[in-house]
Amino acid sequence: MESSIPSALPSLGSTMKAMRFHGVGDLRLDELAVPHPQPGEVRLRPLAAGLCGTDAHIFHGEFPAAAPVVLGHEVAGIVDAVGAGVKGLKEGDLVTVQPNTYCGVCRYCRTGREHLCPDLRAYGVHMNGGFAEALAVPARVVYRLPSGMDARLACLAEPLACCVHGMDRLATQSGSTVLVIGAGLIGLMLTRLARLAGAGLIVASEPQELRRTCALEFGADGAVDPNQEGERQALAATHGEGFDFVIDAVGSSATFSQAITLAARGGTILVFGCAPMHATASVRPFDIYARELTVMGSFINPYTHGRAVSLLPQMGLEKLQIKTFPLEEFRQAFETHAAPGAAAKVELLPQALKPS
Repeated sequence: MESSIPSALPSLGSTMKAMRFHGVGDLRLDELAVPHPQPGEVRLRPLAAGLCGTDAHIFHGEFPAAAPVVLGHEVAGIVDAVGAGVKGLKEGDLVTVQPNTYCGVCRYCRTGREHLCPDLRAYGVHMNGGFAEALAVPARVVYRLPSGMDARLACLAEPLACCVHGMDRLATQSGSTVLVIGAGLIGLMLTRLARLAGAGLIVASEPQELRRTCALEFGADGAVDPNQEGERQALAATHGEGFDFVIDAVGSSATFSQAITLAARGGTILVFGCAPMHATASVRPFDIYARELTVMGSFINPYTHGRAVSLLPQMGLEKLQIKTFPLEEFRQAFETHAAPGAAAKVELLPQALKPS
C-alpha cells in the first residue's frame, strides 16, 4: 500500500467541506466554517477517516447521535495549528484521535471508569468528527504516530483500541480455545490479538468465504461457515466441549444466541459487536446457570489508545482490503460498506488523496 501522506496540503480558506448527518437517512456534504483551535486544542487536517458500523447505525437511526453533526470517529491526520498552552505536539505531526470525552466528576469518572460516564460525548457522534477537511480537538485526546505511517492504517488505531479493551475484559489464558464470530475488521483484529495473547486454538465463524480466508491469514486455526453446519464443525474442533472464550464481533440476536450455544462449561462470552438498540435475543437462563457461563460487554476504549498505537505495526493490517473514497463520494462509501462481500474496511479521504 502506497503512503497516504502528501508532501503538502492545500491551504485552508475560511470554509471547508464536511459530511454531516442531518437525521435518519439524511447525509449531506456541507460547507462549514473552518474551526480554530482554542487554548489546549489542536487543529488537524484529517487524511483518512474510517467508516464504522456505528456510523451505519447512526445513518439508519439505530444508534443515538446529535444532528446535525459531522460523522467520523476513526481519524488520522496532520496537525496544522496548535492552540495556546499545548505541549508535546507541533505542526506537521502525524496523529490519531481518541474520540471520547467525559464529565470528570460523576462516580464512574472518579473511579477510573470514565467510559461508563452518563455524559460521555464523542467526536463524530455528538461533536463534529473527521469526515471533514479540518477538525479541532483537545490535545489530550491526540496521540502521535510514527512518522511515515500510512494514514489509512493509522486511523485504525481507534477500533484497535476498542479491541484491546475487549481483550482486557476477556482475559484469555495461554492455550485456551477461542471462537470469534464474524471476520470483518473487528473480528480480524480480535483474532490477531487472541493469537498474540497465546490462544491454543482459534476458530472464526463467518459466512463470507473471502473473510474466512482473511481470518486464517490473521491467525485463526480454522474458519467455518455458520450457514453450512458451521456450529457442528466448530464444536468438533473442541471435541464437542465448546470454547473457553467466545467473542461476538458481529452484534446481532442470532450471533449472540450462537455464542451462548458454542461456549464451553464455565466459558466466557464477550459481546463486542454493536447490535441495533432495539434488538432482542432469547436466552435460557438455565443455560447460564447450569453451565456457569459468564456474559460480559465491551464498550469503547478506556486507556487503551496509546497501547493500540504501539500495537499497530504488529497487527498485519497492511493485508486488509481497504476501499477508499474522496469526501464527495460519501454516498458510494456508505453503499460499499453495506454491500454483501464488502471490503474489510471503507474509509473517506478528506484531503482528496489518491483513492484505492
